[in-house]
Amino acid sequence: MTTTDILPASYADFLAATWRTDAVALLREGLRQPSPVSIRLNAARGLTAPDGALLTEAPDDAMARSVEGYAGRVAWCGEGIYLERRPTFTADPLLHAGAYYVQEASSMFVAHVARHIKSLGLGPWETGAVGRCLDLCAAPGGKTTLLRSLLPTGCLLIANEPVRQRAMVLAENVAKWGQEGVRVTTALPRQLVAALRSDASLAGGTALFDLVVADVPCSGEGMFRKEDEARRQWSPRLVAECAALQRDIAHTAWEVVRPGGCLIYSTCTFNAEECEGNVMALARDLGAELMDIPVEEAWGVRRFADVARADVLAALSPQERLWAGRCYHFIPGAVRGEGFFCAALRKGGGAMPADDAPRHKKRKGGGGGLAADGLLLPTDQIDTPPGMAAGSRVPRVELTAADALRYLSRESLVLPPEVALGIVQVCHRGQRLGFVKNIGSRANNLYPKEWRVRSGRLQPHSIFL
Repeated sequence: MTTTDILPASYADFLAATWRTDAVALLREGLRQPSPVSIRLNAARGLTAPDGALLTEAPDDAMARSVEGYAGRVAWCGEGIYLERRPTFTADPLLHAGAYYVQEASSMFVAHVARHIKSLGLGPWETGAVGRCLDLCAAPGGKTTLLRSLLPTGCLLIANEPVRQRAMVLAENVAKWGQEGVRVTTALPRQLVAALRSDASLAGGTALFDLVVADVPCSGEGMFRKEDEARRQWSPRLVAECAALQRDIAHTAWEVVRPGGCLIYSTCTFNAEECEGNVMALARDLGAELMDIPVEEAWGVRRFADVARADVLAALSPQERLWAGRCYHFIPGAVRGEGFFCAALRKGGGAMPADDAPRHKKRKGGGGGLAADGLLLPTDQIDTPPGMAAGSRVPRVELTAADALRYLSRESLVLPPEVALGIVQVCHRGQRLGFVKNIGSRANNLYPKEWRVRSGRLQPHSIFL
């Protein structure tokens, strides 16, 4: 714990125009606490506890014997766990194999929202394998990989990131996570929507989605504790600019939600202009239905009435108070995580139109669309052998931790003499890392050069014991 007050004075005054004094004090005190470290396990990778049970289903005692520095589960996401300290994740080959994802705990709340939508039989769980989802502002991939683990098998997930460099990181993380049915695109939201409408692989251009996630760019108030830059760049002007951009993105997202479908809106910020204000505008102007997401009191999640000043609440209409009561704040000091805001909205109009199925097919080329527009990024570098068709089988070889880190650094390897020549998939602790071309005297490294780990003096290490 630090005694330093990192809450910018200008921001405290700004927030105090809406929040009660005790709520601002709670945030100020929370920002003095150390940032929690959390990861989310990939159930599809099948990591096991010492007794052979899946790690994602293991009780706390088994988890403590399996994970170095295990410090409890993330209450709102069963696959999420806390660690006592932040290890050198880059040195862990299992991170690069997609066995887990380093994700901030509060943002894992999207898993709880998605599971609630599933419990109601809505969104992609209404349409099942022919369903279609869109993660509109997806980099670096936390929510995309989270969604892919929860969606029905066969459901298509499009993950988009407007900034191409960030989109390349997104594509890498999706490839490493390793579950089928994800297409990564890079486009501005409106550009993407236009491309989707002309893409013959998406039901003749209807471009409607059962679930859209819009984790919109924000002023970054929720990252004050972790990022000096977030504190330096904050200003009321930035809030206004972000709120305007968010409204445009949210309206674009709403256009492609099918009747009866859902939109999850989130930010890593606190102020009402970027949070409740934008969500209530969607409800008021577009007829969106705010969904009531059940949360447990022990989680520490706050709603607007828990933090807002009495005069601010009094100025709201009964309908606005209802809407604001279905918005969820994660405040450091109240929750074990960073700042986060989330709300889920449903579009009226019932289930998908009958003529909107089948929902997606393999693209046969021609006619414009995502591929022709250059918006689609590859995500098959780990599971598809180079030069072969998807699903082709090749020999596998197990690497030590040291050799795995050498492989990830794009060094050449020498494989045991009994390993077949040609394309070989290399693994560590049973988890695939990528491919080499074994020519006998050495194995040429086929790990994508843009993913190369600059190992330097890194010592191979895994959090899994």
